[in-house]
Amino acid sequence: MRPAVPFQLLMIVLLAVTTGMSAETSANDTMKSSQPTTGAACVVSGEKSACGLPSQVVIDMSRARVQHTEAEWQALLTPEQYRVARKQGTETPFRNAYWDNHEDGIFFSVCSDTPLFDSRDKFDSGTGWPSFTKPIEPKFVVAQTDTSFGMTRTEVSCSVDGAHLGHVFDDGPAPAGLRYCINSASLRFMPRKEYEAWLARQGARAN
Repeated sequence: MRPAVPFQLLMIVLLAVTTGMSAETSANDTMKSSQPTTGAACVVSGEKSACGLPSQVVIDMSRARVQHTEAEWQALLTPEQYRVARKQGTETPFRNAYWDNHEDGIFFSVCSDTPLFDSRDKFDSGTGWPSFTKPIEPKFVVAQTDTSFGMTRTEVSCSVDGAHLGHVFDDGPAPAGLRYCINSASLRFMPRKEYEAWLARQGARAN
């Protein structure tokens, strides 16, 4: 059994989330109310691969705690990170940093110090993108229905900084059956020992 998410983590990072976060939609709720692409969405042959297309959802930045101007984001991120995380692009499958990463640790948003996914929830989906069964904390991942390119998908972004992450599909493993198909360019990996040290520093500051 994997350990529970540390209470310390929730207290630390929830301080970075605006008080209006409870009104935002979780990925699970959106998946129930929308009509997501079913089946092995990312291995569909032809031009319309559900994961391989960018998103055209308008991300609401009004509630994002971390905000920068476009010029500042371009200075903070690499061109690929900016294209994917800030302009809702999609990276090439099997040619990105984390699709085949098997290290133990935590994946943060590339746009802030927000822990999003645990490597213990990562699995090989065969799609060429990092895939996870769930986020560490659902409040940090906002889901919106994406109807671009003639299909219905559920786009996910980071609630703290507005970074486009990828999409979530209902063809994942049991028990939840969800697959968070995430762009490596939107993530920053931290080995677990470094993460635990980071948590300790954040806890000391909070006290």
